[in-house]
Amino acid sequence: MQSKVSVFILALTLTLALAINPAMARTYVIKFSHVVAVDTPKGKAAEYLKKIVEERTKGKIKVQVYPNAALYGDREALEALKMNAIQMACPSFSKFTGFVPELQIFDLPFLFENTEHLHKFMDSKVGKELLKGVSRMGLIGLAYWDNGFKQLTLDDNPIRLPKDIKGKKFRIMSSKVLEAQFKVVGASPQVLPFSEVYSALQQGVVDGQENTISNIYTKKFYEVQKYMTISNHGYLGYMLVTNQIFWNSLPQNLRDILSSCVKEATNYERKLAAELNQEQLEKIKASGKVQIHYLTPEERKVWKKAMMKIYPEFYDVIGKERIEEALKLAP
Repeated sequence: MQSKVSVFILALTLTLALAINPAMARTYVIKFSHVVAVDTPKGKAAEYLKKIVEERTKGKIKVQVYPNAALYGDREALEALKMNAIQMACPSFSKFTGFVPELQIFDLPFLFENTEHLHKFMDSKVGKELLKGVSRMGLIGLAYWDNGFKQLTLDDNPIRLPKDIKGKKFRIMSSKVLEAQFKVVGASPQVLPFSEVYSALQQGVVDGQENTISNIYTKKFYEVQKYMTISNHGYLGYMLVTNQIFWNSLPQNLRDILSSCVKEATNYERKLAAELNQEQLEKIKASGKVQIHYLTPEERKVWKKAMMKIYPEFYDVIGKERIEEALKLAP
């Protein structure tokens, strides 16, 4: 009899608790839209985030991942995110710079010496402030995820010093920083959609391009270029974002768990991106289709001196103090 009373009291207590705080019984759904394949670092990290979030919230947060632009492209995803039609996305920085021009700091050439330097800046006070910049769009920046550093390729001749690309036409994304980067060393920047790069290289519309190893490998740019230089001169990355509507709907304990899971998934994604870049570089080498040169420390100094001349052009947009802070963190 006593056990029946105890069960009744427990059930009554739980019922009253749920009546007072309905959020205790609610299940939250995160629709996570991204544009890459499942087997990429971003795709794998999205699945890993789903796994640990569902485990650690005991199913109170469900994560539905939609890869390969199954729901939206990156630009459309941001609009859907603002309306809470989806709750998470991870577009490249370029999709945010119209609203948060300060993010162009990641386009500046030779600002970061290596991955350690880059991540140190991202995890710094200034890096975290840049994440908060997307609040202007009704979004919340959760983390930076890696694609990788950019390399140079050219069809005409090896690239060792800035003079080697003088007069050459290079495909770029639409970016004032990237335009200035090539102009300062006498090259001719040409804005082209990513989908047209392979044919433009093949047909000689442009002489060269800059991209991450992952993009150079998966899009087979190395098949239509004779020379590649490991320059690590610029960076391509993603920002993992949610929206304020969804975030504010979460109880504090679930926000804390989600934040912890995002941090773990970010470390996982960064590790995967580094491993994949190295693996794909080895595959490019093995193809024998392109001659690869690594910038020496002396050559890198020459490039950096030449391209740092553009930094003052972007002090007003990016913030001189942000650029100086990034430089201070160099090893």
